[in-house]
Amino acid sequence: MNPQTHLAIEGYVDAIPAPGTGWGTATFDLIHSPADGDTIAPDTPDTVYACTTADPRIADVLLREIQPGDLLRVTGTVVQPDNPKAPARFTIDALEVLEAAPTTHLLYDLVLERWGTYVAVFDADRDQVPVFTVSGRWVGEAANPDAISDLIDAYEEGDPR
Repeated sequence: MNPQTHLAIEGYVDAIPAPGTGWGTATFDLIHSPADGDTIAPDTPDTVYACTTADPRIADVLLREIQPGDLLRVTGTVVQPDNPKAPARFTIDALEVLEAAPTTHLLYDLVLERWGTYVAVFDADRDQVPVFTVSGRWVGEAANPDAISDLIDAYEEGDPR
């Protein structure tokens, strides 16, 4: 059994949090930088934590309000997997938003809609709908909103369009 550690860390959200495997759960990756950048080697890597929560209140905040680049303080239990290259698993039981990510531009006529692990970008001035995974990987562009499901199905089957 892997050792568990209860701690609080600060870090940046890497990608849009996603629903977890059960009701009231959510997952996201948190990037934690070394605490004192002046005393460590310049090439010391950041630590990525694979975070989950089973607290429906925290999951709700993650899925509705948290965006990539937000600075969070999370508290919970950390378990290092057997594979040292895999990210540590962090089960969150408390969350605090320290700083929201800056908005780089305003989205007046754009609407983002999620389908599980996919995001579609609706633009009032275009019929075509760009589709990405929540991690930012390009899926393709649907000819119209009715074609989004077909595009996602083709992507999952490995059929580039």
